[in-house]
Amino acid sequence: MRDELPISRREFAMTTLAAGFALSTQPVAADTIATDTKGLTAGEVKIPVKDGDIPAYRAAPEKGGPFPVVLVVQEIFGVHEHIKDVCRRLAKLGYLAIAPELYARQGDVSKLTDIQEIFSKVVSKVPDSQVMSDLDAAVAWAKKTGNGDTAKLGITGFCWGGRITWLYAAHNKDLKAGVAWYGRLSGAGKSTELQPKYPIDLAGDLKAPVLGLYGEKDTGIPVKDVEAMREALKKADKPSEIVLYPEAPHAFYADYRPSYRKEPAEDGWKRLQAWFKKNGVA
Repeated sequence: MRDELPISRREFAMTTLAAGFALSTQPVAADTIATDTKGLTAGEVKIPVKDGDIPAYRAAPEKGGPFPVVLVVQEIFGVHEHIKDVCRRLAKLGYLAIAPELYARQGDVSKLTDIQEIFSKVVSKVPDSQVMSDLDAAVAWAKKTGNGDTAKLGITGFCWGGRITWLYAAHNKDLKAGVAWYGRLSGAGKSTELQPKYPIDLAGDLKAPVLGLYGEKDTGIPVKDVEAMREALKKADKPSEIVLYPEAPHAFYADYRPSYRKEPAEDGWKRLQAWFKKNGVA
């Protein structure tokens, strides 16, 4: 009979990051943005966590430092090429950007083609507490390298990662600011033992200001949820803000997908930079 030991390094479902784009996001748009690595140090690293190592992508300016640190939280599709590119975009702005693979123990979603299968087989099995711990580990890694100034810590996330951004802002007292791109706000009928709370439940617990970027035409996040979150933030007297883009669908920043909308995507990126600068992540 096998001893009940903590999960070992070799038992992690993912020990390295996936290459390219997730299969479930094919075909990739012809005009997908590709950011080069000129002037950057970029690539895969290992983040030590309590039960082993998880893979992560990091990008930072090649010279100088220490740099302000930005955690980049994946969509449901994991740390695939788009998330890596977002890290490089942030590095070009002078940040050390880190995207840990937060499903490393549960499975490699890059090989799955069906979104419902991604949710049922992997995403639904990822505990929020594990995610918070892994993000903390990424911050600790950045500090230990000497290349990251964790006194200037920010976080941004997309879709699944948008919700996580709000949660992390309620979790880490040292966070300076967050930017959540179309993350689910309400857990009506979706809360589970592993994912018990949603942003609207934590509006009064935020330890850092969050900028929420949402689309009016997002079929998964109704406008009523966005307005309810605005009201909850106002009631809690928190300095967070929400921008609602008319006509924008879910995943309007995802330039590799048909959902991409250039104007709100570019406006949101400018707002992200201003938000980080205003709140001490620069």
